Amino acid sequence: MTSKFTISRRDFLATTAAVTAMAGVSMPKFAFGKDNVVKIGFLAPLTGEVSAWGKPGLDGCKIWADWVNADGGVKIGDEAYKVEFVAYDDEYDPSKARTGAVKLVKEDDVKFVMMLGGDPWPGAAPIAEKENMLFSTLLPSDLSPETELLVAPCEVHPIYNVTGVEWLAENKPELKTAVVCAQDDSLGKPSVATYLAAFEAAGIEVLDEPIFFDPATTDFAPLMSKMLALKPDIICLDTCYADYVHPLVEQAFQQGFKGQMISCTADFYEKLVEKTSKEFMEGFIFQFPDFDDPAMNAEHVNFNKPNDFYAEYVKRYGKGEWSAVSWEYASIMDLWADAAGRAGTTEPVKVLEAMKVGGTGRQAFGEAKWWGKELFGIDNALVGEWPVVAIKDGKAKIQDFKSIPAWWEKHSDLMIKHMKALNQMYYQRG
Repeated sequence: MTSKFTISRRDFLATTAAVTAMAGVSMPKFAFGKDNVVKIGFLAPLTGEVSAWGKPGLDGCKIWADWVNADGGVKIGDEAYKVEFVAYDDEYDPSKARTGAVKLVKEDDVKFVMMLGGDPWPGAAPIAEKENMLFSTLLPSDLSPETELLVAPCEVHPIYNVTGVEWLAENKPELKTAVVCAQDDSLGKPSVATYLAAFEAAGIEVLDEPIFFDPATTDFAPLMSKMLALKPDIICLDTCYADYVHPLVEQAFQQGFKGQMISCTADFYEKLVEKTSKEFMEGFIFQFPDFDDPAMNAEHVNFNKPNDFYAEYVKRYGKGEWSAVSWEYASIMDLWADAAGRAGTTEPVKVLEAMKVGGTGRQAFGEAKWWGKELFGIDNALVGEWPVVAIKDGKAKIQDFKSIPAWWEKHSDLMIKHMKALNQMYYQRG
């Protein structure tokens, strides 16, 4: 495939408009005309078992748009634009994702499409290619050399999961063994490979083969019994959906597990505390902070007013509705708006060029680099530091920010080995 992107950093800086940095700073006030509207597509599961990673993100985008529009909109070239989101529920289904992509691009005239990614991406991919439309995914495992117009500028699933295991090994060296389970799908498999690499790098033995369960599973008692029979120090729930994490944690509680638990997410964890106890959930490790965490005010964090954003989210939707994705699509919009402002246009390819100028970008948790060629065949994932979160006295608390590139530099061979074993390298995926 011939590259569409030929602009150099020097050329770009010489030809584009002045920088309008949105992330982490207040927007200058300016007024937009009534016809100056830029539409952004939101193509993600809003209903069904994966909706916990779609609907809360759309809710976060509504706050983002209200704040930006109240501040005068996004300045692109000499004009200011109001931002509107157009949503389409793909129900985590590739055929519905294709229909939604066609509608958003051809009928609604959106300039950018944000997706959860995963199984629906193959349905939307031909539309991105045919229409030269910029798409984003929360799952870098969607990336391949053929996806030049797909970027993962916020979440770097599953590779950030290495940071939780690394922190655990440093802070609880007495934990020596683990068991792993996940649903058998495009979210579970690459994540299992990542956890296997992270455990091996940390010197933690994984007992038996990982358990891949049918996504249609509803009775998790036998699965948890099988894992507990191995007497692990650590139970790893991988990247299970919230609808699986909750019954699995309940089963671990009911069957008397006393050890460490780790998972990619712990969405709606307050309900888990209610179903089990503060004592049982104490020290549960996952990767997604509440944004009222004082650590989110660190100088390197690039999310605009995280504590206020969290407070507004809780006010509008309720404390129990905050999830892993509540802020992620909004964070991507910070990056898009910044790039469109610098490019002076909403034209998708030009915005992508602006995003990638210099090979770095302002990811939510700090300066990051465009990365991924060895693992995904293309440098379209923005990777830097990621927080490690633990539940303390019933509340999520950031324990540390760990560097993904630093882990990769030492252990890339392990990651590639386990990804190959599960047929998850970009050249192995169908």
